[in-house]
Amino acid sequence: MKKILIASLSLLFLAGCNNSAADPEKATAPFEEIATGLETPWAINKLGNEFYISERTGNVAYIDEDGTVTHQPVNFSDKLSGASEAGFLGFVLKQNFETSQEAYGYYVYERNGKDFNKIITLVLENGEWQESQVLLEGIPTGNVHHGGRLALDKDGTLFATVGDASTPELAQDLGSVNGKILKLNSSDEFEIYSSGHRNPQGITWDEDIMYASEHGQSANDELNIIEEGNNYGWPTIEGTATENELESPFFTTGSDDTWAPSGIAMHDGFLYVAALRGTAIKVVNPENAEVTDSIEGFGRVRDVLSDGDSLYFITNNTDGRGTPADDDDKLYKLNE
Repeated sequence: MKKILIASLSLLFLAGCNNSAADPEKATAPFEEIATGLETPWAINKLGNEFYISERTGNVAYIDEDGTVTHQPVNFSDKLSGASEAGFLGFVLKQNFETSQEAYGYYVYERNGKDFNKIITLVLENGEWQESQVLLEGIPTGNVHHGGRLALDKDGTLFATVGDASTPELAQDLGSVNGKILKLNSSDEFEIYSSGHRNPQGITWDEDIMYASEHGQSANDELNIIEEGNNYGWPTIEGTATENELESPFFTTGSDDTWAPSGIAMHDGFLYVAALRGTAIKVVNPENAEVTDSIEGFGRVRDVLSDGDSLYFITNNTDGRGTPADDDDKLYKLNE
């Protein structure tokens, strides 16, 4: 079992659940506004000086070197769900995107009056994205807890996070993909990589160490070190609880604070965590699981991306739970 470390509340953003309008003038770190007018963005991709960002409304926001935004439509084979937190979520360009024009996508769709999750491949043709291959469909989902993060390791292997569909017992059911982190194998089939997750929404690596962020039920948000085959306990344990053969979190916010963590990135040796209800970017030292900074003033933050030199992030104030400022949502660059 891994030792649990609780962040000192004095270091956390005490406004916790305050989803007030973003105010970059109060931001605690220098920043640069790259693009505005994004439509509930979810996942950031960067290629050279250009960006490709999924939008829950069903587009890819393409941002050129000058910061001009083009909303490229995505032609899905099923109707996007209008459920809370649903729509076009995870999105990651394949490593050979410059030649293949292909990417992976994750979306919540509606069929015969029911909602499901689907993982697909997409191809960019003449400024529009086409669903080209279904990798996994019919994934049960609820009104919330879709999961939805897609990420590639250094070898280009795809990983996906799937929420528990608001049915906690599925996270412990190895016959279900719900409440799991999945890995795509060489036969284009998904395998369960880890289990016992509630609503994981972020994946990153530090060399060969995988970290994942996860929403707790009521506070008790988690950062976990993910190892293949391990069970991370939901709903049997959460927060500071322990039990044999179940993995406790590397970091938890504890029972008195909530971040609603989403995307995460390893940058300059620290974990940068996008916090929705925490309305900040939380900076965590992976050596001791201590919070070293809380970058605030932008409202709800959905995703962060490090290109090795700089850190980028997107707000999510137009997701129905925030108070949008003018021209929200936005893509920012932190100038450290």
